[in-house]
Amino acid sequence: MDTTSSTNEHTGRGAMWELEKNLDQPMDAEAGRLRNMYREKKYPTILLLQLAFQSLGVVFGDLGTSPLYVFYNIFPHGIEDTEQVIGALSLIIYSLTLIPLVKYVFIVLRANDNGQGGTFALYSLLCRHAKINTIPNQHRTDEELTTYSRHTYDEKSLAAKIKRWLEGHQFRKNVILILVLFGTCMAVGDGILTPAISVLSATGGIKVEEPRMRNDVIVIVSVVILIGLFSMQHYGTDKVSWLFAPIVFVWFILIGILGAINIYKYDRSVLKAFNPVYVYRYFKRGKSSWASLGGIMLSITGTEALFADLSYFPVQAIQIAFTMVVFPCLLLQYTGQAAYIAQYNDRVSHAFYLSLPKSVLWPAFVIATAAAIVASQATISATYSIIKQALALGCFPRVKIIHTSKKYVGQIYSPDINWILLVFCIAVTAGFKNQSQIANAYGTAVIMVMLVTTFLMIPIMLLVWRSHWILVTLFTVLSLVVEIPYFTAVVRKIDQGGWVPLVFAAAFLIIMYVWHYGTLKRYEFEMHSKVSMAWILGLGPSLGLVRVPGVGLVYTELASGVPHIFSHFITNLPAIHSTLVFVCVKYLPVYTVPPDERFLVRRIGPKNFHMFRCVARYGYKDIHKKDDDFEQMLFNSLLLFVRLESMMEEYTDSEEYSTRELNQAGNANPRINGISIGSNMDLSYTSHDSIIQVQSPNHTGNSQTFQTVGDEIAFLNACRDAGVVHILGNTIIRARRDSGLIKKIAINYMYAFLRKICRENSAIFNVPHESLLNVGQVFYV
Repeated sequence: MDTTSSTNEHTGRGAMWELEKNLDQPMDAEAGRLRNMYREKKYPTILLLQLAFQSLGVVFGDLGTSPLYVFYNIFPHGIEDTEQVIGALSLIIYSLTLIPLVKYVFIVLRANDNGQGGTFALYSLLCRHAKINTIPNQHRTDEELTTYSRHTYDEKSLAAKIKRWLEGHQFRKNVILILVLFGTCMAVGDGILTPAISVLSATGGIKVEEPRMRNDVIVIVSVVILIGLFSMQHYGTDKVSWLFAPIVFVWFILIGILGAINIYKYDRSVLKAFNPVYVYRYFKRGKSSWASLGGIMLSITGTEALFADLSYFPVQAIQIAFTMVVFPCLLLQYTGQAAYIAQYNDRVSHAFYLSLPKSVLWPAFVIATAAAIVASQATISATYSIIKQALALGCFPRVKIIHTSKKYVGQIYSPDINWILLVFCIAVTAGFKNQSQIANAYGTAVIMVMLVTTFLMIPIMLLVWRSHWILVTLFTVLSLVVEIPYFTAVVRKIDQGGWVPLVFAAAFLIIMYVWHYGTLKRYEFEMHSKVSMAWILGLGPSLGLVRVPGVGLVYTELASGVPHIFSHFITNLPAIHSTLVFVCVKYLPVYTVPPDERFLVRRIGPKNFHMFRCVARYGYKDIHKKDDDFEQMLFNSLLLFVRLESMMEEYTDSEEYSTRELNQAGNANPRINGISIGSNMDLSYTSHDSIIQVQSPNHTGNSQTFQTVGDEIAFLNACRDAGVVHILGNTIIRARRDSGLIKKIAINYMYAFLRKICRENSAIFNVPHESLLNVGQVFYV
């Protein structure tokens, strides 16, 4: 014991340091365990094969149904000669090889955010490695999360220079944000067009058996199927997922076998298409070849959904399924169709069904329709996931999100988005009535999403992976060599249906950007109008009011400081609760926040003020309403904080440490299970969120001094038993009179309308109406 004391005296550290050291040791081990938990798991071979089989039903349905309509859209006006078919087939083969196989399956899938894919997953990765998030509500304590992975860079490295360049100007941050929003809007457009073209193409097989049937009947059957599909969404994919994988597996085996039979039966000379020389010969044919690129590109549709649906299965499972089943079966089917078309040049329309033996026509029709429904389901589910991510990052109005599965967190349903998709999908199906125009629209949406992914992958490879610039250049060039020609082809068909996704994207982009802009302006105003802590301390422990028994939970978007709405509250009411907790629910650019790291608790002002701050942190895959009892979890965290704070005070025997070290460390106080531990001093936040020592004013009022930690815990429990009131700020923002016309339209009309029709904060936070108190205020920005 003497040795320990002398060592502490020599090092200038007391028992406080010993306690922190002892606390940190198990926490290091625990943090390591948690980080390993959220890394990609190593699966046994049998389980990996099982997951690969299951992924067929969720991930590859869209890609697998493309053979239903590709050749018809390549040659809508017929075929000139066999070499033209071989050239188109060669382009399909190498497009499938370069884009889905090389780019997505082996490169882009590695850019997942702890198993989460999609445009916003890439954006969250960038936000963690560079400060490009336009809403600056992050704090340095957020970087201590076990799911918050990032790298440090050498100041002279290329990655560090790019990081500084991205962070250097607000315009660049906005460009990245708009690029991400545009890609997201196109993905939503994909969710509208995929069900339309997949179901319409599948039901088109009826005309093979009944050629006299009118096209209107096919459209009506397709609309009925679409209504049934969207009406079943509230049951969730978990309820019918056991059907998906077998249906799509049978579909892939069927098209693979039939393709091999057609190659043997009709024209084996089409195998020459594996020679890339025929790609060059195809382009030499003139403008007609360039015009047909829009149809060829449909062979790789569904690739973007492959990345967006990544949250359902591990990367290895998707890679196995694609390389062992999807890729070879698609090659066989496209080659078999080409062999049939090469022999029967006048049968391009419905070539898939016409190439089938009559004995398997109706079974193939049933399986194709089922596969088309599954393909639509995968894209619709991906749309829900995309909207949820956009909502969490403040880029979409608040809509209702429902968890449909207790097993899988990623399976969600949004009734608002579901019915919007249904209306648009029926409008597209009934409005166009034919595959060709829908295919042009579909191709535009798909290629736009692919281009956005390519451009976002450049900073990902440089900042996150720290790849050599030569590899980044090679990836970019190979991707653009394929995607730019397809882009030029679909641009030429904008007037033939390609305008549809652009209109959808423009509408969604305006909604998302206006919402984000309004949210940012409101946050900036609240940041600049925070209540001065000196003013609150001047009011004394009673805050100039009668402190009545109970707990007041004041919800705010500020993670630091006291919101302006609070001053509005206490200047208009004669009483306030004896315990106040400022609750900030914020979303971080991570896919999830572990429950034991969710809450950060701090004390505001001296103890006799009975004021606390609690920051509840969520990832973009987490849902606030999923917590069984948010209020109970918050209160447990508050009690744990009080106990830990008392324990730290009892062990503080080195005044040098408690003042100098805390001043140097700032917020670097010990944390246990996400609870931030205070010091032995009365602490408060300034407007700049720094920690300073404040002197308790000599107010007696309703102040209560606790002798032991048990007294304060008993006081808090008594306050909770007296009742909990949820105080929500209903802030309305208006543009100032001297603002420009565009800003007035965006804020006063569009943003106000979106706020009016979206869900209220009380519904989002699941606040009981009997204990809700709304405080309204108008801000001018």
